[in-house]
Parts: sequence; C-alpha cells; structure tokens
Amino acid sequence: MSHLRNLLANLPANVTEEVFETLLDAKDVRIERIVSRGQATPAGFWYDSPQNEWVLLLRGEARLEFEDSPPLRLLPGDCLTIPARQRHRVEWTSADEPTIWLAVHYG
Repeated sequence: MSHLRNLLANLPANVTEEVFETLLDAKDVRIERIVSRGQATPAGFWYDSPQNEWVLLLRGEARLEFEDSPPLRLLPGDCLTIPARQRHRVEWTSADEPTIWLAVHYG
C-alpha cells in the first residue's frame, strides 16, 4: 500500500541539531530528509562518504564547502551530486527558518 507524505510538513520543533530521517533504505540506495536550523559541520570535520550523494534543497538556504573547489550557496530548488569521497562540509544553514534537504545516497 502506498503512503502519502509531505516532506515540508511535520517538521521537528526546536531543532538544536540536524535531524536525519530515513525515508527509504534499500539495497543500494538510502533517501533521507534532513532538517537543519542554523547548524554547520563542526570545525575541522569533513564528510567523506563512500557513496555518491544527490542533494536537493527544498526550503531555507545553505552553503556547502568543498575541500578542492569553491563553496556553493544553495537556495530552494537547487540540487547537486556530490561524488563518493569528495570531502565536503556544511558551512552554514538558515537560522531563521528550517532548512529542509532531500538526500539520496547511492552507489
């Protein structure tokens, strides 16, 4: 049976740290909704995933920093693919409203 869901609804209240919610976890793919509110990756830490990650920013704003390329500012509707092992971090997210991400990890 299908299950209808709105990714912009039922947001966690009082987000003091990012909230990761798995929407689908299958053999070679994991889909998450991530809710941020002013969070950033801790100083000196870099994500270095063994999987590719496709990210869509649904709401809010964010700035991603990459080890070997210029940072990117993301606005609602922006999406990008982060190749496996590309070191990256979240420099900032909107503090005055929730930033909602859809992340697809694959490969």
